[in-house]
Amino acid sequence: MAEAASGAARAAGDGRAIRVLLVDDHQVVRRGLRTFLEVQDDIEVVGEASDGAEGIARTEELRPDVVLMDIKMPGMDGVEALRKLRELANPAKVLIVTSFTEQRTVVPALRAGAAGYVYKDIDPEALAGAIRSVHAGHVLLQPEVADALLAQDESGSTQGRGGSLTEREREVLGLIADGRSNREIARALVLSEKTVKTHVSNILMKLDLADRTQAALWAVRHGAAG
Repeated sequence: MAEAASGAARAAGDGRAIRVLLVDDHQVVRRGLRTFLEVQDDIEVVGEASDGAEGIARTEELRPDVVLMDIKMPGMDGVEALRKLRELANPAKVLIVTSFTEQRTVVPALRAGAAGYVYKDIDPEALAGAIRSVHAGHVLLQPEVADALLAQDESGSTQGRGGSLTEREREVLGLIADGRSNREIARALVLSEKTVKTHVSNILMKLDLADRTQAALWAVRHGAAG
């Protein structure tokens, strides 16, 4: 029992299990995910939804830490649901779990604000690790997903803007590329978490990027990663 409590504390940072919502139009998929995740000491499945609209409503109602979201669903799909959650400023991290690997599907989801993107054939233990990772503030992409997003930036339109970053902003950008959360960056650079958030906002503004996923990939592409 003590070991389980310790696992929850490591994952949530406050002794609380990671609250997860499942959004997928296939009941058998939701059932399979629930069956596996419910045996994890530090993960709690708090609800399910069968499409994007219901997913938004349940996310607003239940306030989960992490939402596992499919892309292709009837009615409102996962990408539109992501955009709506961003408009609502809902703090839940969204991890895309889907069978669709095409670039035209991957890229819009990441642009819409997904914290990670994995495929449904992922190893169950790796999925649990992915949930913990995005909950901790990390960007999580399978290698081929990162390649798909980077391929969209062939024009190099933001490349020259890197020169406008301060030395401190470059340090923060490098740590974002390493998958560090704001809290971890603050510790590494001996800054307050509020100051780190300001630096991240400035980086996104100067590079004309939507989120830290794009910032991490920009850093890798343009040699700014640590």
